Amino acid sequence: MAAVYVSNLVINQGSTFTQKFELENVSSNSALQISGFKVTSKMRKHFSSIGTAATFTCSITDANAGIIQVGLTSAITGQLNPGRYQYDVLLKDTAGEVTRVVEGSVLVRGACTRED
Repeated sequence: MAAVYVSNLVINQGSTFTQKFELENVSSNSALQISGFKVTSKMRKHFSSIGTAATFTCSITDANAGIIQVGLTSAITGQLNPGRYQYDVLLKDTAGEVTRVVEGSVLVRGACTRED
């Protein structure tokens, strides 16, 4: 499986957010084959927080190339308070094994222009 990749994100409050990740097989340095896998991702204020700040929409955009995408709608980012958060991305394979493949911090930047 892939090693945990650290990627810090910046999300602008009230804007649509998407981020793609290209996952690599660490033993062969080739794209990680993720056909049939499921992807999930959440962000929280801290890893130990009980509540979820947001659940990312996740998809596999190219299973053979190991490309996944996470995103949030402008409605969801508009409800986030500016500040720092933590997130991770999990892959669940066809056997049910869950692996964390991406993690990092999220900086939510406040917006002046918004629909009130």
